[in-house]
Amino acid sequence: MYCRHCGAQMNPDATVCPSCGVASGSGSNYCANCGAECQPGTVFCSNCGCQFAPEQAAQQTYYQDPAQGAYQNPQANPQQTYQAPAQGYQPPVYPPVGTPLKSKMAAGLLGIFLGAFGVHNFYLGYTTKAVIQLCLTLLSCGILSFVSGIWGFIEGVMLLTGSINVDGNGMPLQQ
Repeated sequence: MYCRHCGAQMNPDATVCPSCGVASGSGSNYCANCGAECQPGTVFCSNCGCQFAPEQAAQQTYYQDPAQGAYQNPQANPQQTYQAPAQGYQPPVYPPVGTPLKSKMAAGLLGIFLGAFGVHNFYLGYTTKAVIQLCLTLLSCGILSFVSGIWGFIEGVMLLTGSINVDGNGMPLQQ
């Protein structure tokens, strides 16, 4: 077992971390299962996949600063600055339990064959794009259907090649 505040290894029966003095289970900087550093507020460890308890992921931690001799809330400390995650880092997105993922193949084929009507965007949950494609085709009485048809064909190919790999809710597409 590891301290969620400092990442030090500790006895599973311990109520307080011997390294930093924080109560066992408090903190959100490290995984209690493997000791890897985690982004505060995350639900899963990016190293071992361990799920944090919701109250642990959201709780505020208090610690004793040796220099000040008083307990303080790290979020309330004005000297501390937020460090943005590394450039290009995207936290993992997990669908709710029991939610089926959308098919990349089905969306791609819908885009290629019915892209002029925006069917693939309706399927993926991009309703604004889908309504624009549908209106472009229907309100022009089919005259501009080639424009939305080419648009849908290109998006269908992008779906099949993996350039578009999430649905309208940010969930990953199923192979």
